[in-house]
Amino acid sequence: MSFSQEVKDELSRQFSTARHCRLAELAAMLSYGGQIKRTGSHNYLRFQTESIAVARKYFTLIKKTFNINMDLSIRATSHAGGNHIYTLMIRDTESIKRVLQAAKLSVCKPEDKKSNKLMELVKPDQLVVQNACCKRAFIRGAFLVSGSMSNPKKAYHLEIVIPDQSKAEQLQKIIQTFSIDAKIVTRKKSFVVYIKEGSQIVDLLNVMEAHVALMDLENVRILKEVRNQVNRQVNCEAANISKTVAASAKQIEDIVYIRDTIGFSELAEGLEEIARLRIQHPEASLKELGTMLTPSIGKSGVNHRLRKLSMIADHIREHKEENSHDNKTNSN
Repeated sequence: MSFSQEVKDELSRQFSTARHCRLAELAAMLSYGGQIKRTGSHNYLRFQTESIAVARKYFTLIKKTFNINMDLSIRATSHAGGNHIYTLMIRDTESIKRVLQAAKLSVCKPEDKKSNKLMELVKPDQLVVQNACCKRAFIRGAFLVSGSMSNPKKAYHLEIVIPDQSKAEQLQKIIQTFSIDAKIVTRKKSFVVYIKEGSQIVDLLNVMEAHVALMDLENVRILKEVRNQVNRQVNCEAANISKTVAASAKQIEDIVYIRDTIGFSELAEGLEEIARLRIQHPEASLKELGTMLTPSIGKSGVNHRLRKLSMIADHIREHKEENSHDNKTNSN
């Protein structure tokens, strides 16, 4: 089972005791997954989904809220994967009116009144989501029908795909009331309400009351953060080691050059001592070199002496180049 399916399975088991919250959740489910099917002179309220958990949730909400009987049909999909499509139909005209009126939904009627095409339901009235608890239920219903979520081990991404722009904007505003920065992007003929920030997805799971999924996501986020911190620390230490090695190599190069040109005997006692130690211990840090001296000195003192040795080496090189240039000039 994917992480997205696990979230839906958890949400499908959440039932509010308040009737107004159940109506808000039903309003979202019907607005995004419900249709009016006309056959002859009769209308049927149809709800269709590929998720058995979502079908079970819809069936239970209708039963608990209205005590209405429904017809259920199941058929296998034609594409690979062996999924099924669950269709729940309310056929009684008065029952349909009760559900739509209570959920503050209306039908987008076709221009041709004799058309047998499926009729979409328009977005519900704002009255159905006046309370914060109803907003939570509405978002939960929307995600159950049209939502999906990436595996947080791979990426942070939650989206709800809606075919109608006004419905997408309504859902975006409802989500934003919880200080969650939901955005909308168009994808083919659909409008996608999405969230990409990990902490914001955690907040939305909390809003929908998917607490088990929330804890699972938090665990993944903690592991990722620890891993990132370790990687940053390792990279930083590796960079410091590279700098130390490069600096040590330059120091040894300068010291060897001094030894091979004027010799250590020309150096002051303190400089000669640090020069010999650096050659003998090329991998040692400045602090470690300082403790080897008698008396010992600090890191800054060692650094000062090594810089002085580099200056002496550079001076010898410059002097040697000048003499070489003068000799060439005299020979000419």
